[in-house]
Amino acid sequence: MQPSGHMDSFSRDNLPPPDSWPDLLLDGFDYPDRLNIGVELTDSMVEKGFGDYTALIGNGRRRTYKELTDWTNKLARAMVENLGVKPGNRVLIRSANNPAMVACWLAATKAGAVVVNTMPMLRAKELSAIVDKAQISHAICDTRLMDEMTACAKSSQYLKSVVGFDGTSNHDAELDRLALEKPVQFQSVDTAIDDVALLGFTSGTTGSPKATMHFHRDLLIIADGYAREVLQVTPEDVFVGSPPLAFTFGLGGLAIFPLRYGAAATLLENASPPNMIEIIEKYKATVCFTAPTAYRAMLSAMDQGADLSSLRAAVSAGETLPAPVYQDWQEKTGKPMLDGIGATEMLHIFISNRFDDHRAACTGKPVRGYQAKVIGQDGAELPRGEVGRLAVRGPTGCRYLADDRQGVYVKDGWNITGDSFSMDPDGYLHFAARNDDMIISAGYNIAGPEVEAALLSHSFVVECAVVAKPDEQRGSIVQAHVVLTADAPKDISTIKLLQDHVKSEIAPFKYPRDIRFIDALPKTATGKIQRFALREET
Repeated sequence: MQPSGHMDSFSRDNLPPPDSWPDLLLDGFDYPDRLNIGVELTDSMVEKGFGDYTALIGNGRRRTYKELTDWTNKLARAMVENLGVKPGNRVLIRSANNPAMVACWLAATKAGAVVVNTMPMLRAKELSAIVDKAQISHAICDTRLMDEMTACAKSSQYLKSVVGFDGTSNHDAELDRLALEKPVQFQSVDTAIDDVALLGFTSGTTGSPKATMHFHRDLLIIADGYAREVLQVTPEDVFVGSPPLAFTFGLGGLAIFPLRYGAAATLLENASPPNMIEIIEKYKATVCFTAPTAYRAMLSAMDQGADLSSLRAAVSAGETLPAPVYQDWQEKTGKPMLDGIGATEMLHIFISNRFDDHRAACTGKPVRGYQAKVIGQDGAELPRGEVGRLAVRGPTGCRYLADDRQGVYVKDGWNITGDSFSMDPDGYLHFAARNDDMIISAGYNIAGPEVEAALLSHSFVVECAVVAKPDEQRGSIVQAHVVLTADAPKDISTIKLLQDHVKSEIAPFKYPRDIRFIDALPKTATGKIQRFALREET
């Protein structure tokens, strides 16, 4: 490893032992030994001639790369000179998606901090678990979200400083006022390429939090891999999407990818489908990141006259892309929907379809730099066509902060993602289920997403989720939780209709023996269906 630019060595001291890391395939990703991702996405872009290009859109205004550079330099000076942030300190940012959050993340990174982005909906108890795990000393919080942060700080042995920033366009909060007086020049910290820049906490639903550790180089790799090869980003692109910047999927898709290539990012605090549609129409957005549910809403909006013709790339991730949604999008727009799979541990998408190589019910092939295989319980590679565990390796990989679970995720140099896949004879990967979403019923393996896709192809079904329901005779049966259209009757005849429909679409033994009608599916902030909540109801 390179000599660290951090004074506070906590992150490097708590990396997993080197022999427990995955194999890192770094060929083709060549960067200088000293690198600061905050500088690369701002000052360096101005030097490359993008100073007058729009970088961020949000809160009713546009900010150029030059404005973003000046803003982040002022904020970084305030963090160092007034808040006492030292290189290597962990800095928590609490905010919804807005330009100020991006500016604070870039500024803290320039100051050499290890940033922990968090979601607005977290409560004091959840924030405390993150603060304790990462021994966070500084928190920067949107003033509208201060209550839970203050409550967390009162009982924290690590948190020394909580300072508010204004997430609106008024710049009327303590951090903003401190930054106002600062010069626009800042000497960013000379961080190493393999200094930790970001801690990404996984969105797991149970157990103690896991923090994934990402280097400065990793944040460039995802842009120079997926964003360049698959999305083919240009300075003319305008990005929009729903995933929170607090998750690596959102930070990549709505900040790193556009800023790396001189494109613009639109940021919405409430990225509901109607709001995203409005932004796409207003700013002629070209690249969209969201979940299949939102794309279904967009398809309906197009039927009502919404103009989404500016979109050239619709990226679906975070939840299984049902074949009907993929097909309807293709029919309506003439453009493919890009399915992809990523993981917080791997930082971003590592398997994806391509614009010129895509098909329904297929996740695609590994992104440049990555390799994938399907393995059995014994770790041996399975024959083509068989469903097994997905193993991946590439230029990024899992490094948990001080966590024994490193040995569960990484085996023999490969990242074991927790997904079940099959690989066809041509090397294309097909998603079966999350390993814990596989339903075993009377000896049959049934992939929940396959049943969901069959249900969604019926006109009565708006959304659905399938889980295993314990059953004395069969071990488990398939239980479906279904949101119906307004005009569909919620009665036994509809249950029978949907069961028969599934039997006609896929192997009859896979049909849902138990169907429940519900008004809405429980979801995380990123749009993932919380199947554990549905299991608890069974």
